[in-house]
Amino acid sequence: MQRAGTRLDAEVAKFDSLASRWWDPNGPMRPLHAMNPLRTGWIAERLARRHGRDPAVAEALAGLAVLDVGCGAGLASEALARRGAAVTGLDAAGEALEAARAHAAAAGLHVTYREGVPEDLPEGETYDAVIALEVIEHVADRAAFLAALARAVKPGGLVFLSTLNRTPRSFLMAKVGAEYLLRLLPVGTHDWRMFVTPGELGAGLRAAGLHVADITGMRMDPLSGRWHAARDVGVNYLVMAEAP
Repeated sequence: MQRAGTRLDAEVAKFDSLASRWWDPNGPMRPLHAMNPLRTGWIAERLARRHGRDPAVAEALAGLAVLDVGCGAGLASEALARRGAAVTGLDAAGEALEAARAHAAAAGLHVTYREGVPEDLPEGETYDAVIALEVIEHVADRAAFLAALARAVKPGGLVFLSTLNRTPRSFLMAKVGAEYLLRLLPVGTHDWRMFVTPGELGAGLRAAGLHVADITGMRMDPLSGRWHAARDVGVNYLVMAEAP
């Protein structure tokens, strides 16, 4: 398996192959479509309040620069751009980025998409917030990845990550259930061994010079299919960290 920095070529190829169906809400990215309102809403609320703004205002993030690392075809990037943020989407999967550019153009949204990995960002290029959603469980070097996120955020800025906890329950639900039984995700989407516990993620963020300020679990209502914030971090969870 080829490795270049934090990039795993096999993972990049996997997500490139899904590019044409990324925006299909009933396609292989259906779980991300379902959880995106919770993820981006949680992020937008905390980022707006950080800057003394009312999260309920339509463009509460106007003027704030956000870097979406591992943006794929732009689900989170577009959601934050609709709230007024100046979003830069960064991904190593070129075909997914082409889908992202085409979708944003059709929607009349301005999002800057760039191909690459965070450790290759120019020195001094920083953002009010850096997000990496369902990405860290797909990278080659977790410590290097977190260090790159920390370098990309402004002093006092925020870093947001969402990922999967490495527990027996996550193996059953997010791997066996989602990929093999319910077919919510293509088989092979995840490697359970690369899932990250909150303790491991917290230690990694601290080593990168960031302070964990908030954490929430994410739970899907089986009846409605909607995702909600929850105390239980046993499967999916979101973390907010602060830069000094």
